[in-house]
Amino acid sequence: MRQPVQVLVYPVRLMDSEWNYLLFHRVPLPKLGLPSFWQGVTGGLEGDESLELAAKRELLEETGLVSSQINPIGFSYSFPVQDEWHHLYASGVQEIVEHVFVALFQVGQEPILSIEHDESKWCRKEEALELLKYPGNIEGLKRCAVFLESHNNAMHTDADKPRR
Repeated sequence: MRQPVQVLVYPVRLMDSEWNYLLFHRVPLPKLGLPSFWQGVTGGLEGDESLELAAKRELLEETGLVSSQINPIGFSYSFPVQDEWHHLYASGVQEIVEHVFVALFQVGQEPILSIEHDESKWCRKEEALELLKYPGNIEGLKRCAVFLESHNNAMHTDADKPRR
C-alpha cells in the first residue's frame, strides 16, 4: 500500500537575476482518463524514507539531476484521492498530503526526461503559474517564490557557485 504522503519539488535556477522554474509536461494516461498537464517533480514516499530523501530520490529518478541544495519551504497541502487510485491506498484513505520543496540548480544543468514526461521547460514565475493546472501546484510555486525571496542572499550565493 502507498502512503498518502507525497513530495512536490520545484527545480529552480538563477537566470539574469531572476528565478526560473523547471516544469515537466506529464504524459496523458488515457486508460485512467488523465489528460496531460504541466507540473513540478512529484512522487510518494517509499518505505520509511523521510520527506527530504523522497524529494532527492524523485528529483533524481524523474530528471537525472542532483541538486546542490534542496529545501523544504514549510508548505504542504492536501487533495482528495481520485476514485481510480483508491486501490493503491489503505482502506479509508481519502486524501493525500503533498509537501513542497525547492531545489537549486546551475545554468547549464538540464534534465533527462523520465517516461512520465514528454517535455520540460524552464520558465519565469509568471509563465510557470500560467502553465500549472492544479491549485495546490500553483500555490506551491507561489510559496516557493516567497521562500526564494526571503532566502535571497543564501540562495544567490549558492546559485553563483560553480558546480563540481
